[in-house]
Amino acid sequence: MDNELAVEQGVVDQLYGRLDDLRAQTRARLADVRREGPSGSPQNRSERDAFATLYEDRIAQLEAVEERLVFGRLDLDDDSRRYIGRLGLTDTEQTQLLTDWRAPAAQAFYRATAAHPDGVVRRRHVVTRGRTVTSVEDEVLDLDLLTGDSDARLSGLSGEGALLAGLAAGRTGRMGDIVATIQGEQDAIIRSELGGALVVQGGPGTGKTAVALHRAAFLLYAHRRLLERSGVLLVGPSRTFLRYIDQVLPSLGETGVVTTTVAELYPGIQATATEDEAVAELKGRALWGSVIARAVRDRERIPAQPVHVRVDGHDLVIRPNDVASAMARARRNHKPHNQARVSFVRDMLGRLAEQYVQQLGQEVPADERGEIVEELRTTREIRIALNLAWMPITPQKLVSDLWSKPHRLASAAPQLSAQERAMLVREPDAPWTPADVPILDEAAELLGEDDQAARAEARAATERRASELAYARQVLESTGSGGMVSAEMLADRFATTGPTLTTAERAAADRSWTYGHVVVDEAQELSAMAWRSLLRRVPTRSLTIVGDVAQTTATAGARSWAAQLDPVLRSSWRLNELTVNYRTPAEVADTARRVAVAAHLPVSPLTSARDVEDSLVVQRVGSFPEAVAETTEKLVADVTDASGAGRIAVIAVDARLDVLAGALREAGLRPALGTGSSAADLDAPLVVLSPREAKGLEFDVVVLVEPAEVIEASAGDLYVAMTRPTRALHVLHDRPLPAGWA
Repeated sequence: MDNELAVEQGVVDQLYGRLDDLRAQTRARLADVRREGPSGSPQNRSERDAFATLYEDRIAQLEAVEERLVFGRLDLDDDSRRYIGRLGLTDTEQTQLLTDWRAPAAQAFYRATAAHPDGVVRRRHVVTRGRTVTSVEDEVLDLDLLTGDSDARLSGLSGEGALLAGLAAGRTGRMGDIVATIQGEQDAIIRSELGGALVVQGGPGTGKTAVALHRAAFLLYAHRRLLERSGVLLVGPSRTFLRYIDQVLPSLGETGVVTTTVAELYPGIQATATEDEAVAELKGRALWGSVIARAVRDRERIPAQPVHVRVDGHDLVIRPNDVASAMARARRNHKPHNQARVSFVRDMLGRLAEQYVQQLGQEVPADERGEIVEELRTTREIRIALNLAWMPITPQKLVSDLWSKPHRLASAAPQLSAQERAMLVREPDAPWTPADVPILDEAAELLGEDDQAARAEARAATERRASELAYARQVLESTGSGGMVSAEMLADRFATTGPTLTTAERAAADRSWTYGHVVVDEAQELSAMAWRSLLRRVPTRSLTIVGDVAQTTATAGARSWAAQLDPVLRSSWRLNELTVNYRTPAEVADTARRVAVAAHLPVSPLTSARDVEDSLVVQRVGSFPEAVAETTEKLVADVTDASGAGRIAVIAVDARLDVLAGALREAGLRPALGTGSSAADLDAPLVVLSPREAKGLEFDVVVLVEPAEVIEASAGDLYVAMTRPTRALHVLHDRPLPAGWA
């Protein structure tokens, strides 16, 4: 075995040496580009910007794969060997040294079995720490070669030793990738075709999130040309969750994915306020599509009486029939409200100009007629009258008026009861909540851009053009090239070849951006309105939808995938299930499942990959603060290792969090407290969280306080809380345990 370690160490040294060479070469090229500075022609500057961006991205990719650069080896039946790693590497002669895990040539590393070896004689898992090989694990898949090989072993899990070692390792506060230990059912999902909506259903600990992230990386690799233009959007349940997973994609060689939450989907909106769960559920219903449409139409009003306006001694009349006719013509273009308003105003000004000309009693040249129209446009009384007929409005103003002006909501939402409408009333300057964002997005879609904002952008563009022309003239004067090219030509070239934002940067700033693929994690929590917002961003309906309907905690969320997705995707979605629980010890997982079944949750069938001795400890206590502090103090010393890895979470209902955190501080511990939008420090070895803040996260040990209180808030909350630990669940209770516990 020592000889095998030495062989693999030599290969690992070679691969890291090549990685270091590529890093040095790329840094040198970037330094050369930067050394040239901003001088030169606009085209040269643009080329340097493009190269600089290319080299910066490449450096980021090469830096991100430092840990476990190589993790596998395939010995093939043609006597060749193939090493598998985080990205592809070739030597200076372009000979393949390392195969990217996403490449078709690496697929057998995850899928080959003794029954279907796919040309593989031996699969080796290479385990490293830093740049040192610490162990190897072999699986001989060709049964004819099994005899006499004492190290060979067949297993239902690919790389079982490497897998279980990874599962037993201390948590670090950031999610780790599973690229070295992907299992067959996971790999089939990761490499599934791009088209259509793929739903990945799986219970706690099945690796749903890891599979979703690896699938995003795989799709970007396999469909680079398509997706690098449109981008991939990853939607998570919270910013805490996104921070927890933020290192996974870079470590897999991808840095260009846009990550967001539903609360952040609308650029420029900070939706951090909280509201009652019943209000959030009400705002999540699909009916708001029609409500917002009526609210927009309410801003298009025909005056009850003619409006008389005097302009330069001429009496003009804004007639209700003219307004109705101009509105009908504007609506026929099927443009959003604010954009259609441009047509309405132009039509009405033309009708008023015709009245003006008729009163003059003489022919008016076309250029002078234009001056008349402009004079009418700037007349205050006309502007007010046309605004009252067709009001330009922002999404924020429209929705804020619904919440703060009961008559507006009553007109737009007659299907709501008086009690439901009363639940929505709030002050006009109240901060936005996450449930407001899909409604704002709906309003933005129906309103479109305000024409006034478009005019402001046009003015800004004119100013930019003037600046570019001035710069172009300066360049021409300094180079003496005035006879060859005009300043206008040079400015045009500069405008079309200048520095640009990355796809991810442009997409994140543009509400109307459409993506090539969208990944939704914890998708069971999304409301009907949230789905409308997301599907607006992926017209191809190419999605990876990941979740577990048994873990739904939001009142507006899903209880079944069919009920949630059929109304919006109809029959264009397919379901895959993950069935092996890799995270939670069997005793904890089995208990959590019994409690969930007793609470009538739609629990998926699960098989736990491992048993852990003393993984479930239940203790009845009289005083929670003291008991939590005493229990946690003992656990901290046992769980945290010398490297700082190892994390403990104390999970309780919101009302207990502050008191419990205080008791832990008095005991000399330093817990990080997650409350609402101020989430706990992910790197802290000890955190105090509610079940919903813990969703999607994992810890070595969980101290669960009073399960009866948690299940009263939501059965899904308790199921989530019980399934967060990788080693042990310590339960402290005073009230009787929920049904199904024993």
